[in-house]
Amino acid sequence: MRNVERATADDLDTPVPGIRSGSAADLPSIIRLYNTAHAQRPWTHRRPAIWNRPIPQTTWAPGSQTLVLQAGTAAVGYAVLEGRAFGDLLGSLIVDELVAEDAAATRLLLTAVARLCRQRRLSEFTVREPTDGLTGQVARHMGCTHQQRFPPSGGMMATVLNRSSLVRKLEPELRRRAAVQQPDHEYNEPFDALRRGDLLPDDQALIRLLLGYWSANDTVVHGISIPERYRDLSAAWFPGGGAHSLLSPYAHRLDRY
Repeated sequence: MRNVERATADDLDTPVPGIRSGSAADLPSIIRLYNTAHAQRPWTHRRPAIWNRPIPQTTWAPGSQTLVLQAGTAAVGYAVLEGRAFGDLLGSLIVDELVAEDAAATRLLLTAVARLCRQRRLSEFTVREPTDGLTGQVARHMGCTHQQRFPPSGGMMATVLNRSSLVRKLEPELRRRAAVQQPDHEYNEPFDALRRGDLLPDDQALIRLLLGYWSANDTVVHGISIPERYRDLSAAWFPGGGAHSLLSPYAHRLDRY
């Protein structure tokens, strides 16, 4: 809440212009905005024109509450919030989806959610959106923090990466690439460091490097450090880069497969 107040310098007691409650008539606009923002993302299904899966509200279970941002006659953004059920405590506010056409509209929607928090006397709210999407970028720019959980089950549609097995299967190709940089008898130490995770411990970064989306030089831009003694070898291993950014996999709660 404080981050949003500081970023907007607005009085959160004042209604945000263009914000209204959503209805079933807004579903075509919601589907269009969602598909534009997320349809190319792994684990995401393009929503068909008949999609209608906001969660219905019952007496003891909160459903979905929708806010829509209107500009002229068009809806340019929406937020789907967990609604409140009878007897529900004012303990939290969770936004299942928040999608808008541009950064300005996203900012207005986040401000509207913060205003709702002010009315409920809450100090924070949670938005369930991928950090590399427009909402994640705007929220981080406003000073909000990123939290990521890793459930023991692996979560919905999860797979487990066996780093050691994967790297061993790729060893012939990695050894071929390293031949110009590393004598064969000195190769085992960095290879074992890569296999164990001592070198490039971030599995997501490793996958991006192996797929060629990143080169070894790109790791610096993303805050990942490669020890000096392994830099030349890593440059030979991972010569990729220059590809389109790889969107992180994400499955929204309202798409219950």
